[in-house]
Amino acid sequence: MNQQTLMENPYSLSPLNRPIEIYLFIDPLCVDCWSLQPILRKLQIDYERIFTLRIALRTSLPTLNLQPSPCKDSSDTCDKTHASFPSIAIKAAEFQGKRAGLRFLSKMLEYSYLKSRNITSFSVLLEIAEKIHLDIDEFTKDFSSHNVLRSLQVDLYMAKEMEVDKAPTFVFFNENIEDEGLKVSGLYEYDIYEQILEELIGQSIIPDNPPPLDDLFGRFDTLATKEIAEIYNISESSAERELKKRLLQQHVERLPFQDVTLWRKKRLEA
Repeated sequence: MNQQTLMENPYSLSPLNRPIEIYLFIDPLCVDCWSLQPILRKLQIDYERIFTLRIALRTSLPTLNLQPSPCKDSSDTCDKTHASFPSIAIKAAEFQGKRAGLRFLSKMLEYSYLKSRNITSFSVLLEIAEKIHLDIDEFTKDFSSHNVLRSLQVDLYMAKEMEVDKAPTFVFFNENIEDEGLKVSGLYEYDIYEQILEELIGQSIIPDNPPPLDDLFGRFDTLATKEIAEIYNISESSAERELKKRLLQQHVERLPFQDVTLWRKKRLEA
């Protein structure tokens, strides 16, 4: 795939009707879940036409039997922390849509593993919600609701039923309801997940062409140079050149973190 594809390729279509269902169990406090993110994004770009994805939480906490009350007054001054708060926050974000939940998770992992922020702090989680433009009043209300706890309990029940004992874990189901799910625990190379999809489909599958880069940044808040190179099947140096062009055109911003460079769509000044 050449560099022209990076800018211009449209989505390709497929007659397949998403015959695969994937449950992905994660623990927001697990470092492997940060490492999984580029793999998951590429799977979505390449093969989302054939699977539906559900993110479920497999928390390492001994119990979630608590009533979260981070703030009774102004949430702006709240400084409470609890190990359960990241899981609760993901669910609260999901109440504003599946895509909102995924964006919140992505930004939260960035805060934890690149910015070294304390994601067990409610004030940090509130900052993340603001960064991805959630409805803050709704987020705060949902965070302290019994509905969030019930949603978490459903995830923990599913983890028990599917015998998921670690995160991250994929569980794949095909269209045959009599077949058991295929459980894959831990992290593997990208082509392993491709092979699993092919085996479940029962035929060779061709990845979709990736969307134009501007559309990609519209979907994912931040992307690493290596991640972009892998999505478009080009070298990192080619991806870097294209990104620098867009940097000069003020289409993107560069966010260096230690040994990782992230890029995001340029924010318009208020």
